[in-house]
Amino acid sequence: MDPMPLSRIALPPGGWPSVLDFLCERFPAIGRDAWEDRMERGLVETDGHAVHRLTPYRPGDVVVYRREVANEPRIPFEETIVYQDDDLVVADKPHFLPVMPAGRHVEETLSVRLVRRLGNPDLVALHRLDRSTAGLVVFSARPSSRDAYTRLFRERAIAKTYEALAAPLPGHAFPLTRCSRIERGEPFFRSREVHGPANATTHVDVIERGQDVWRYRLEPVTGRKHQLRVHMDGLGAPILGDPLYPVLREEAADFSEPLQLLARELSFIDPFSGDERRFLSLRSLDL
Repeated sequence: MDPMPLSRIALPPGGWPSVLDFLCERFPAIGRDAWEDRMERGLVETDGHAVHRLTPYRPGDVVVYRREVANEPRIPFEETIVYQDDDLVVADKPHFLPVMPAGRHVEETLSVRLVRRLGNPDLVALHRLDRSTAGLVVFSARPSSRDAYTRLFRERAIAKTYEALAAPLPGHAFPLTRCSRIERGEPFFRSREVHGPANATTHVDVIERGQDVWRYRLEPVTGRKHQLRVHMDGLGAPILGDPLYPVLREEAADFSEPLQLLARELSFIDPFSGDERRFLSLRSLDL
């Protein structure tokens, strides 16, 4: 079976005659013909064995299948690799490319592209960037060292620096720190600032002042969903090209309005060598 992208589902208690019958009921939008086609191509497994249309249903088995999206559109921008060794791959992601398969994006994702490009099915992203955000993403290249690097991200021992283009804020003194409480908004994929104890902190400074647009340096201390975008909007300077803040709008189909947010730099102390590791994006935001 092609190692990426895969989904897994544990079969719950129930009386379905076959695995196929369960999958058809659980995922009606896919259709029986599509599931049978995937099975014939060996793209559905359980316990390392191929599932066919007559495979009996056994609660507790874990079914592994490859997700596919019909007529998935090509994202016409390429990632670059800025660093690679036996343990890590650091990729420079373009705008509009998702990191992981989700929804209508499967093959056109950074993870799947890198697995194909490097021939390494063990590649796992150690953190995420929004599809709209460009810049650095770190991947674990082998399971034996993964836990140590995952712990750095979990314990927020990674220093992250972003750049953003937004309207001038002449009424503020920089550098400044934005602290607020961020919770899920409406619709569910947006976030919002609310009253209450702060759970999100971002350091903000100005790198360059243009006449109509300033370049900002953003350093998140915490990692709330859309934190940088919500904090810049809260300051009165939403990031240029943002389709979610301050108001929800439809993204241009021609990729002509990228979110002007870039994950510029990552640094940390390597858990094995004790050396400082520092990576820089080669991309830029044009002021």
